[in-house]
Parts: sequence; C-alpha cells; structure tokens
Amino acid sequence: MTDLPKRELGRTGLQVTMLGYGAMELRGAPRARDTTEEQAETILNAVLDAGINYIDTSIDYGVSEERIGRYISHRRSEYYLASKCGCLVGAPAIRGQTSPHVFTRDNILTGVEQSLVRMKTDYLDLVQFHISPSKQTLEENGALDAVMELKAAGKVRFIGMSGTLPHLHDHIAMGVFDVFQIPYSAMEREHEAIIATAAKAGSGIVIRGGAAKGAPTEGKQAGLQWQRWQAAKLDDLLGDMTPMEFILRFTFTNPDLDTTIVGTVNPAHLQANVEILKQGPLPPDLYTEAKRRLAAAGSAPQAT
Repeated sequence: MTDLPKRELGRTGLQVTMLGYGAMELRGAPRARDTTEEQAETILNAVLDAGINYIDTSIDYGVSEERIGRYISHRRSEYYLASKCGCLVGAPAIRGQTSPHVFTRDNILTGVEQSLVRMKTDYLDLVQFHISPSKQTLEENGALDAVMELKAAGKVRFIGMSGTLPHLHDHIAMGVFDVFQIPYSAMEREHEAIIATAAKAGSGIVIRGGAAKGAPTEGKQAGLQWQRWQAAKLDDLLGDMTPMEFILRFTFTNPDLDTTIVGTVNPAHLQANVEILKQGPLPPDLYTEAKRRLAAAGSAPQAT
C-alpha cells in the first residue's frame, strides 16, 4: 500500500486521500459499456491496494453499489464510503436518459437503506443529495429531515450536496452540509469561486470531473473542453507532462480541494493517476500563467 497525500475533509475529521475513486465506471450496461465481475473485483481491490481511501458511488450507478459490497466489504475499515440520495429507488436505467429523482422522506430513507444492504455496511460515511436540488425542494418534501434522522440513527455520518450553480449559493447559506461535491477542472473553472466560498465556510470539497473526462484529445474536437484547450495554447507550459498529467495536477493544485474522484476500470490508468498525484502540485508560476491563459480561452471562474 502506498502512503498517498491526504487532506482533512472540511470539518468532518476524515483524512481523505487527495485522489478518490469514482465508482460510476462500474455501473455497466445499459448506461455504459459492460464491465465484467472480474474487472470490478480487480479494480476495486487495486484502488485500496494503491492506498486510496475514498470511494464515491450512487444508487443511479447501476450495479456499482452491489459490486462494492461483493468485492470489498470485507475491507470496509480501509475506506470512506460516499453515496447519494434522492435517486428514485427501483427506477430502471435507460440508456441516454437521466434517472428520475424524488426528494421525499420515504424515497430517501428507502434509498439509503437499500444502499446499506447492497454495500454490506452498517453506515455510510457520507450521503449526498444528488443533482443539486433547490432549497425549496429540500425543505418542502422533508428531505433534510430524512437525512438528519438517518444521521441520528448512526446510518449516515455526514451530509453532503452534489451541487452546481446557481443552487450552491443557497446550499452554502443553509449551513447544514458537511461536504460539497462540485464539478471542476482546468477546462471547466466556472465553479472555482463558489468552491472557495464553500471551503471558507468550513465544508469539505470533493471535486468531480477533475480529470476532464480523460483530458482533451483530438478525438474530442467537437467538445467545449477541446476548444478551450486549443485556444489556451498551453503546450509550451507542459514540459515533460502529458495533457492528462497537467489536467490532474492543475486540479490537485487548487488549495480548496480535499479530494477529487476519478473513475476507471483499467488498473494501468489507476496507477498512472496515482503517480500523477505523487508529482505534487504545479509550480506556482506555471499555475498562475496557466490560469491566465485558460481564462482568456473561456475557462474562468463564474462571478458569485
């Protein structure tokens, strides 16, 4: 096991590795390419063997939760486990469609109980509201009361929000969320300022999308990330770094990050991500210049 750099997740007291594992890649068909049971068992144990101690999943992620329970529940003391709530329990996954979400007390309680059974655990370290519901939605349907009830029962340790603008302003002001999971990368810096606001308020920061979906490549020329990458003209700053190394190190350099979740079913990709983390943050002058060029290319913090 490798001793990876860690940060405290806000005020939770949890010391999380700066690289976490996003288990969405284990969801399989019909939402994504199929992954075998052998692949799932191999990658989940490789994650823990690499020293990563933070795993993020969701009811929405197909068979991801069952696979976590099947293959690493016997190693439960080695990792913090985060899942989501509000996902409609029993809804079939349909390719190309987002599963419905219902933020009622009954659906949240049923969903968390289901997650505990699937992952063969007595508690979740973190339960996060999925898809950034509004403050009104959370309050009018008893959703917040439900997670507080779960916390009081010891089935959930901390409460989080997988959030985006504009609702994040209200979420932070509510003062009830221990952790925020927020999209961010060099190519998509729109949430950078609100991340800083949430961190200043004492919340833990979990980044998703920190690897920029595999880093910009010519195979993704139609995408906004590729357009920004081209416009920023960063090649002379890379030195010996690959685009992926630059993107991930840029994410790790953000001072407000506690962990970034990256998903893969390929052990070689996992090890490459671990090695990038070990390289440490970008040099300050390179980081400053990269942010300047990225902002000029359209990847800049959104005003709060």
